[in-house]
Amino acid sequence: MKPDQLKIAVFIDFDNIEIGAKTTLGQHFDVGAVLETLRERGEIVSKSAYGDWTRAGDYGRTMSQHAIHMVQRSLTPGGDKNGADINLALDALEMAFTHNHINAFVIVSGDSDFISLVEKLKQYDRKVFVVGGRAFTSVVMQKNCTEFIAYENLVGRGRTADRSRATGDTNLGQAMPLVRRALKLLADREVVPQLGLLKSTLLQLDSAFSEREYGASSFRDFVQKLSKAGYVSLKGSDRSLHVELSEGAGDGAPAQKPSKAEPAEASPAPAVATPAAAEPPDTGSSGEASLLQAEGHRIIQQAFLGAASPPRWPLYVRQAKQIVRAIDPAFDERKYGFSGMVEALRYGQREGLFRLDRDRMGVVRVYAGPAYQRQAPQGVAPDEPVLSLEPVPQDASYLPPTSGDQPPSSTMTTDALSDVTGMEAAARGAEGPEAAAAAPVAEGRTARGRGRKPSAAAKERKAKTGGSAAPRKRGSAASARTRKKTAATAE
Repeated sequence: MKPDQLKIAVFIDFDNIEIGAKTTLGQHFDVGAVLETLRERGEIVSKSAYGDWTRAGDYGRTMSQHAIHMVQRSLTPGGDKNGADINLALDALEMAFTHNHINAFVIVSGDSDFISLVEKLKQYDRKVFVVGGRAFTSVVMQKNCTEFIAYENLVGRGRTADRSRATGDTNLGQAMPLVRRALKLLADREVVPQLGLLKSTLLQLDSAFSEREYGASSFRDFVQKLSKAGYVSLKGSDRSLHVELSEGAGDGAPAQKPSKAEPAEASPAPAVATPAAAEPPDTGSSGEASLLQAEGHRIIQQAFLGAASPPRWPLYVRQAKQIVRAIDPAFDERKYGFSGMVEALRYGQREGLFRLDRDRMGVVRVYAGPAYQRQAPQGVAPDEPVLSLEPVPQDASYLPPTSGDQPPSSTMTTDALSDVTGMEAAARGAEGPEAAAAAPVAEGRTARGRGRKPSAAAKERKAKTGGSAAPRKRGSAASARTRKKTAATAE
């Protein structure tokens, strides 16, 4: 089984859902519409319905046609009000204990008594869907399950569906606070807001969300309506479509779409002063919120332009925040009216300090803007990584190279070589006359290196061997003869 594949068990409180559908919608309960919708979310592996089937009429035949196991409601001497609820809760918990492959439970009921069952199943790491009418389902159930599925949206018939389609476009503004919250949450996580991920985030924030409340037949249709209204912008291909919040979109009105001939990023940036003299932009009559955002932008600007070393562009959002907090550890963009760091960086983009773009994976990356490039250190390309090199200590032990092709350690000057040779000779003089007598030979080897001329003994050996000089043995006897010959020559 794939990790994201749902194995669903359905539990229907028949009496509750049948009475609710009849009293609020004037319709008979359509179990087929419920099962058809659930199949879009995963594989249904178990279906059980609880009720008094002796008085259910034709519903029993309908349940049998959909292979639903019908459980008779237990009758008690004091009444049978909660008989079906208790049986349903016990069977659901038993299935959670004994069937580990079932990872999703659907409760078709509007009874608030099932809230304890919902919470317990969530503790066992199960997804819990609740199907019920908005008018007769407890608000506590709607807000605390994994996803609430409104029965009115499933049937898609009658005056409710027609009214939803007629007023859906005008109600789009009511969905924007939740959509804006979900998009900014994904932006703070540096996650690409693709359609599926955005839908799951909306349900995480509000399990009662449904795109059908806004006259959309699918979630893609819903975001396309938002795009046409100017609330969001859609980017990417049809297979990997992701959503971005339009610049300046308010809670009640869509944003004005920028002209294609003059995109927002191409507008000339205002001049930026040095960090010490930086001033917030003119806010005009924007209000106190704009003043706070300008103050927050001033702090970010000082952090980047006053940094000890230039940043390594491009940056991730979290890296940009780390640079600001290195200067001001208590910095929090929310104190300055920003919903997240991405919004604060977008403010800097409008001021020309940054340029935001997405990489191949759709993650937001931060580049140096024209205002930063004017203030960048000389000789540093803002869009290239900057390497910080440790300075070389200039002390007596450092010798500059004599050639650009050789490192300093492979070359020594004549004066330095003489100093070293003299110290070695003095040390050998302290050791004895033999070591001092051998000093000229050692000095000759050190100064001449591999290019020294062959000695007379070597020439003699070469003549005896017919021109091929055999390698000289480096034994103790050869060393002794060399010392004696050197001492005799010195005398």
